[in-house]
Amino acid sequence: MFKRLFGMLFLASFPALGATTPYPIKLPKGFQIEVFADRLPGVRFMTLSPGGELMVSRPSAGEILLFRGRKPLVFAEGLNRPHGLAWHQGSLYVANTGSVVKLTPNKDGSKVLSKSTVTGDIPAGGMHWTRTIGFGPDGGMFVSVGSDCNACVESDPRRAAILRFRPDGQDRQIYGKGLRNAVGFAWHPETKELWATENGRDELGDDLPPDELNLVREGGDYGWPSCYGKKIPDPSLKAPAHCARTIPSALDFQAHSAALGIAFYTGKQFPSEYKNDAFVAFHGSWNRTVPTGYKVVRVRFENGKPVRYEDFATGWWRNGAAWGRPVDVLVSPDGSLFVSDDKGGRIYRIFHRE
Repeated sequence: MFKRLFGMLFLASFPALGATTPYPIKLPKGFQIEVFADRLPGVRFMTLSPGGELMVSRPSAGEILLFRGRKPLVFAEGLNRPHGLAWHQGSLYVANTGSVVKLTPNKDGSKVLSKSTVTGDIPAGGMHWTRTIGFGPDGGMFVSVGSDCNACVESDPRRAAILRFRPDGQDRQIYGKGLRNAVGFAWHPETKELWATENGRDELGDDLPPDELNLVREGGDYGWPSCYGKKIPDPSLKAPAHCARTIPSALDFQAHSAALGIAFYTGKQFPSEYKNDAFVAFHGSWNRTVPTGYKVVRVRFENGKPVRYEDFATGWWRNGAAWGRPVDVLVSPDGSLFVSDDKGGRIYRIFHRE
């Protein structure tokens, strides 16, 4: 009853419909899309506050926005390229490029009351400078750190990895390695297993190597830079013996799609067949002869495992140019799906109506 009432209040806080998209977005039958918010260049990763309000990071502006209804408020500013966001025990944990900070809100949740550094044991900047954060079912704090190069042997073991800390920032461990740039990760709602997207290397051609969806297990080695996909050796590294000891991808995506944010569908608004499937944002290619990506895909799961993926929302590439680039996906309290777009500076809301 409470969840139903909360969802009704969530919907009631918005106007009936927002603006239409600048150009058509193709969706499956029964789905519609609206612009939830715009004129917000550089919006990246999203989360929900304990009260169910949307929040989003803007790394280029060094700030985090909080939405009261559709109105964006500056919740925090002056941060160092904040990217990933995760709430834990009433405070917002923010993954800056070289640290995790803890932001405790004021009484009405609209502003930061206090800020403290949880850990600085994270390499800053580099070729892949974004950091993503989440709290696992075991209570651990997980942070993904991308590589500092396209294809090389890293000198810092904290790179190209997903790190695990205690919530207080202590006891850092390399949870999973060989992950070139695992920008998005999420836990399956039933199996509680950790799934992460991965951006494959460049300069091997239009269709190699694939971007990946990986089942990340503690202590696992996922191959980069020695190999990719189904344990295929990288021709420039020539390390087949290492590849034999690595874990293959669970599902391969089209090369250069730039798979970023991932969210499992746990809402009740979409048809029941969507339950526990995943949505993944494809940011889009920058170095492929025929551009690819610029869309949101649905990954179908069966018995807790991914079996295939298909287009869900397409159309951000139009007439030879991108007018938008999806970054992150988030299931809202009412069961609709938020999509952030850093190029267009928009947040979209996809919903289902019979």
